[in-house]
Amino acid sequence: MTDLSNRPEFFNRPNGDKAPLPFSKAEYARRLAALRAIMQARDIPAVLLTSMHNIAYYSGFLYCSFGRPYGCVVTMDDCTTVSANIDAGQPWRRSVENNVIYTDWQRNNYWRAVASLVGNARRIGVENDHLTLAQRDLALDLLGAPELVDIAPATMQARMVKSEEEITLIKGGARTADVGGAAIHAAIREGATEIEIAMAGRDAMEVEIARAYPDAEYRDTWVWFQSGLNTDGAHNPVTKRALEKGDILSLNTFPMISGYYTALERTLFCGAPDAASLRLWEANVAAHELGLSLIKPGATCSGITQEINRFFESEGLLQYRSFGYGHSFGVLSHYYGREAGLELREDIDTALEPGMVVSIEPMIWVPEGTPGAGGYREHDILVVGDSGAENITGFPYGPEHNIIDA
Repeated sequence: MTDLSNRPEFFNRPNGDKAPLPFSKAEYARRLAALRAIMQARDIPAVLLTSMHNIAYYSGFLYCSFGRPYGCVVTMDDCTTVSANIDAGQPWRRSVENNVIYTDWQRNNYWRAVASLVGNARRIGVENDHLTLAQRDLALDLLGAPELVDIAPATMQARMVKSEEEITLIKGGARTADVGGAAIHAAIREGATEIEIAMAGRDAMEVEIARAYPDAEYRDTWVWFQSGLNTDGAHNPVTKRALEKGDILSLNTFPMISGYYTALERTLFCGAPDAASLRLWEANVAAHELGLSLIKPGATCSGITQEINRFFESEGLLQYRSFGYGHSFGVLSHYYGREAGLELREDIDTALEPGMVVSIEPMIWVPEGTPGAGGYREHDILVVGDSGAENITGFPYGPEHNIIDA
């Protein structure tokens, strides 16, 4: 029988040299200083981050859970990621400071590792919007029943204003999304399938990311290319449907660079659209241009939304609106992250500030059986400045460029 008594519950093992991270040490120090200011103001001696976006934001390490818990414990002195043994030394190499590896020789070694880092802290900051009920119960049991304080809203607020280093990376992502858009535009033809066209855009972006960011992690770049009925949902998956003359198309490119997501979305047509489709498309383009003109410091998310709502109502199209008119960008993806306090919706009154990065992306969805049926959307990314905003999306929108004679 194997003796398990000498197997560790958790251990430290730096393996190799530290990898280049997406941002400088000074940038991570700035972020941690801001978090520690929140901790000090709320008398929280230790924070346990568990979400992919917050761990990546404060440490540089973007985990792949595969059903295992991960964490980052921040105290006034240390920042330590907590990772599973299956990942070996990679989390240490990708963490700006320290790392602890927990083993699976016995259940709940993750929490034993966390306990060793938080010490005797009686108040611990956690992310209520990420910590499951089951994990919360384990935290209370194995950490000695501390008071768990929700720090998720405060960390979201901290992430909403981007640093110069973040803005530089986001601009690179937007440029890469344009590269993917050009590859998709060139691949569109009657008879081509959604998946074939999507692959062209994804491959072009991954080649560009590898060229421009030789030290990045390459994962999760994707494309949603939709046609016909499949355009009705903004997040509909790619299919093998073949394009037909007259189809409405949705081009959506999403490069991922070290955890940072950007996007390009455009309406196109395979051949000339009919009159009803052209009217709807031009109306959505007009809503898009209105939204672009409204992005400036001091404007509120709800106020921008109301202006675009009024335009759609005047066009008799408000009932076809699909979702909010834009959102924040940063360390997020389609399966992690969200800065919900910076979404262009009726119920969010956040005022735009210099350093915020938001999209304008109006979409109307006209159901089957209605003239011009389909989903229409355009999407640009803007960096809010001191007096206005910089549009960092370059790919053209509208009928002049995006009717494909195929």
